[in-house]
Amino acid sequence: MEAFSSLLQSLIGSLEWVMLSLILGGGVFLLLQSKGYALLNLKQAWKLLFKKENDKGISRFEALSAVLASTVGLGNISGVAIAIYMGGPGVLVWMWITAAVGAVIKFYSSALAVLLREKEADGSPLGGPMYYMTIGIPRWGKPLAIWFSIAGLFGVLPAFTANQLTQTVMTVVQPNQYISIGDFYWKILLGVLFVLISGWVILGGLKKIVTVTSKLVPIMVMLYFSMGVFILLNNYSLVLPALSSIFSEAFNLNTAVTGGFWGLILLGVRRAVFSNESGVGNAPMYHGQSSTKEPVHEGLVAALGPLLDTVLVCSITGVIIIISGAYLGSDLNGISLTLQAFNLLFFGIGDKLLLLMVLVFGISTLLTYSYYGVKCLNFLTNKKWGHIYNYVYLGSIVFSAIATVDVVIGIIDLSFALMCIPNMIALLYLSSQVKERIVRLKKAP
Repeated sequence: MEAFSSLLQSLIGSLEWVMLSLILGGGVFLLLQSKGYALLNLKQAWKLLFKKENDKGISRFEALSAVLASTVGLGNISGVAIAIYMGGPGVLVWMWITAAVGAVIKFYSSALAVLLREKEADGSPLGGPMYYMTIGIPRWGKPLAIWFSIAGLFGVLPAFTANQLTQTVMTVVQPNQYISIGDFYWKILLGVLFVLISGWVILGGLKKIVTVTSKLVPIMVMLYFSMGVFILLNNYSLVLPALSSIFSEAFNLNTAVTGGFWGLILLGVRRAVFSNESGVGNAPMYHGQSSTKEPVHEGLVAALGPLLDTVLVCSITGVIIIISGAYLGSDLNGISLTLQAFNLLFFGIGDKLLLLMVLVFGISTLLTYSYYGVKCLNFLTNKKWGHIYNYVYLGSIVFSAIATVDVVIGIIDLSFALMCIPNMIALLYLSSQVKERIVRLKKAP
């Protein structure tokens, strides 16, 4: 495992600067090109979210719920803990900046997923990066789409979620105190349990996935938000010093994180990309199935995603970890660090309550990621073979439950970088088409 982890890190090192340049540089370009349209029209995005359109496909609310089910999850609860453990409080600032840029990227990618898409035999829409690549870039879009889809088969495996879900149960419940069979066998049993729970929904297809997630997501976000706000209010005297340390450490040139100041920025970008998946190309696969007729409207709704999952949920998690002091002089990392922080600040039972929320967060993420893989395999082969990915996906849950967190993070970071590169190239090439739609919409009566 250690050798495999080292290999992954060496591969990531050669790709992460390309990813950084494309996401931050490309995102800023799109921000300037659109004159901040997505960020300046968030109020309209909220109105559009609940507006129904009678057509084939899923609603905007169902599309955003499915996307949030995959992004508002363990990446926000344990991913931000990993970032603070590795880079200190200042990493949050770079996660926020990446989230703002990410909202613009998701606006463009989801608008393109509606603007350039195909239709299935029954008239249902079929959109996503692989489709706007092949339709919008006839000459060389197909190789990009194949590259993206192959990377997607690995990037959307449930490695991180299954790993951190298992670690949470092992840390809080400590099942060996009831039946002593050893950690390894308990992890396998938990992996099998997660397979049975998620398989019941996943094998039901897209409609079942979005029906379940549209009910789970609003509840789980409100519960986590309520608990987090209570902790912050109960420790209000520590909040301002925590925020002060976040901003002062963000520009600390002598930061202890590996790679110094630029290493800190890179760490923030990587964890923010993992948290909200901006630029990766996952979200357009759901938004491309929306019944929306106006691409810009779908893009505006999609832009809400990074602001909700990174700016809101990650911030609550990060500030709680900082004011708890659990990250100082501790070997705790990932979900274990977050559990310790909540336990310290919520009457000694915070880890138990967080366990319940983590289970809902994690399982909802397991439900939605499988659809991305099915769609990638559908594109690479044809629809009759796509469903096979579900069984590979479910089987990988057991492996992920027993793998080390370093290996899991390495697999995801590498795959996301390989997905991001072709997707951002296509977005920048096709961005003028979205700009034209914005101009047309502004001129409309």
